[in-house]
Parts: sequence; structure tokens; C-alpha cells
Amino acid sequence: MTQRTRQEAVALGVAAVLLGTAAAGCAGQQDRAADRQESGSPDASAAGGSGAARAFTLVASGDVLPHASVIKQAKADARMDVGGDDYDFRPMLAGVKPVVSRADLAICHMETVYGENGNYTGYPTFKSPPQVAKALAATGYDACSTASNHTLDDGAAGVRRTLDALDTAGIKHAGSARSAAEAARPALLRAGGAKVAQLAYTYGTNGYPLPAGEPWAVNLIDEERIVADARAARRAGADVVVVSLHWGTEWQPEPDRRQLRLGRSLTAAATEGRPDIDLILGTHAHVPQGYEKVNGTWVVYGMGDQIAGPMVNHSGAEDPRGNQSSIGRFTFQPPAREGRRWTVTKAEFIPQWMDTGAGRVVNLPAELRRDPGRAEYRDAQSAIRAVVLSRGAGRQGLTMGR
Repeated sequence: MTQRTRQEAVALGVAAVLLGTAAAGCAGQQDRAADRQESGSPDASAAGGSGAARAFTLVASGDVLPHASVIKQAKADARMDVGGDDYDFRPMLAGVKPVVSRADLAICHMETVYGENGNYTGYPTFKSPPQVAKALAATGYDACSTASNHTLDDGAAGVRRTLDALDTAGIKHAGSARSAAEAARPALLRAGGAKVAQLAYTYGTNGYPLPAGEPWAVNLIDEERIVADARAARRAGADVVVVSLHWGTEWQPEPDRRQLRLGRSLTAAATEGRPDIDLILGTHAHVPQGYEKVNGTWVVYGMGDQIAGPMVNHSGAEDPRGNQSSIGRFTFQPPAREGRRWTVTKAEFIPQWMDTGAGRVVNLPAELRRDPGRAEYRDAQSAIRAVVLSRGAGRQGLTMGR
């Protein structure tokens, strides 16, 4: 169950709530590729000539969870842009655009589905304005995981609207599908000289059943299936396989036993000595969780909420941790010999904070560099750093970026 915001908690009391890919429009991807070429990507500069295998940077961020207050902010921002859309989420994400747009590949987690014709809602059953997709594309995201406990909040229709909007925005997606054929394909993306496959799965769907006749509508976590899908992606030509998992225990900064067990098992899976999975990205817990290298593979147990309203925890108290998160940034280097593993040669995290008062996502290291005196920024960054490094990731080579 995704936690309510303070405003929604008042309105709803203690109401209880009972979770692929598609071809993306190439125009949006070409525009973002041009932006990246102009801004440069220094971590991926060890490139060969055109078509040669070359290093690339991948960034990933946490849950995009538009509560009612977030939707209200986007509507207010749109009024400032005369002649624009009814909702504008671009200003909300402007603070992290430099990080996202400079990466060779950027992955988000779209936790909610989209509504239509002004029928937009927050907690407990989310239907977000489709303009979120346009903002994600404008920020520089190339793909999003869409498997979550809210994927079926509006049934099959919500899944279709969401994937249609992401397609229109030029963003690829993994985790939910409109057809069996779509569900059987990984999201295949290009980054540097590599073909990257993204797979995505969720622990459940808040009690909502899979749509009748559509068992493929959303991917549920199943260890054997995940490994089989990763191996199929490798056979389809993927050099790097990224798995997004909506998992864990809400409000718990430590990974739970299932996360630890599944992380060990998935990173141990290998074919002819080559690991089947190259990176695991976790979402759902609402708070930052640690990073850790397991069996030689980086596992991000939980990135936290990138976008959310003021969050209320299980005790009914407003909890600032629900607006803290991190961006993971990984530099992949090509193997010395074809068919071997691409290796992460640089691993970084960038602390973020959703300033719910201003309605803006804040890149904390960048803002503190400009204004070191912001105590609330320092406190948030210190809290995020402590959790991210809590499982010894610093000793394994993880550093804080900006």
C-alpha cells in the first residue's frame, strides 16, 4: 500500500486499499540524444569510433508518485505558461535535468497509471495526468519501469493509457503491457556502444486481480521467470541486462529478508560463467535504502520517492524520509573480448529531496555547493548518505556525485 500524503490522510482517514514494452516514438529519443551530445557525457568519453564498443553512463531514479498536492502544483505551474498544457511537471524536475540529460541512458520508475479528461486522483487509487510523461521526456529520461503495486489502479484501461502516453513522449517502458506479444519483449535501448535490456517486476498489485484474459498485463516477481527473461534478453542481443524490482517493506531503510535473498539469487544466476543480470534497481519502500555489490553486481535496494507529496508513515506522522531519494549513476565499460561482461567501473549516488513546499525536486549536492548554509539540505543529504552507504557500499567503491 502506498502511503497517503498528509492532506489525503485527513480526507480519507484510515481507508485501506487492497501491480513489456512498446516501441517508442523516435523523435523524442533523437531530441534527447542531441541534447546529450551537446552537453557531453564525460564519464563515457572513453569511446571508440562510430559503431565501436564504448563506455556509457546509466542513471536511475526512484518512484514518481503524483499525490493530489503534486497534481495541484503541476496545474499551478501550467498557468504560468500561457498557451501550454493544463498540467506542467517540467519545473518540478528541472533541478535534476542536468544529471539526467547528461547520461547516455536514463531510467525512471513510473509508479502510477494515467487518467484522462481531467479525471486525476492521488491516494489511494492513483490516476495521474498524462503530462507527466512529457515532463519525464523533457528531463531526459529514455525509459521507465511501470510494474508497481499501483499498475492496476484503473485496470487494463489505465495500463493502456499510460503506455500510450509514454510511447507518444518517446519513452520506452518495461513491466506492464497491452498485449501478450508486448509483454514477451524486453525494452531494448542503445547506450554508448551497448544494447541494454530493461526488465521490470512488482511484488503485487494491492489486491487487484489481473484483468480477465490478460495475465500478461503486469509482471509479478518470480525468480525463475526473471532469470529466464534475462537469458532471453541476452539471446536477443543485450550486452547489459538491467532489472527493476518494486519490492521491499515500506518505511524500512534496511532491505528485508526477501530482498536480500532474491538479490543474492538473481546476482548469482549465470550462463557459461557470465552473470545473467548486470544491475538491479529497487523501488517501493518510500525511503532510501542501501546500495550493495552482491556477487560482483550492484544492487540498489531502494532509491526512495523522487516525486511525492508530504508523506505520512504507518504511525500516522508526517515523515520527511518519504521525500528523500537518490539517483544511481553507473559507468559501464566494454569487455576486452566480445561476449564477456560489461563492467561497472564507476558507481555513484546523488542525494535528492522533494521540496514539497516549493513543489520541486532538489539535487542536494549541487544546491549545497551554491548555498552551503541550507541546514535542511545538509540534514537531508547526510541522512540519505548514511542509508545509502549503510551496507558497506563505500568500501566497495560507491561515491557521492552531484
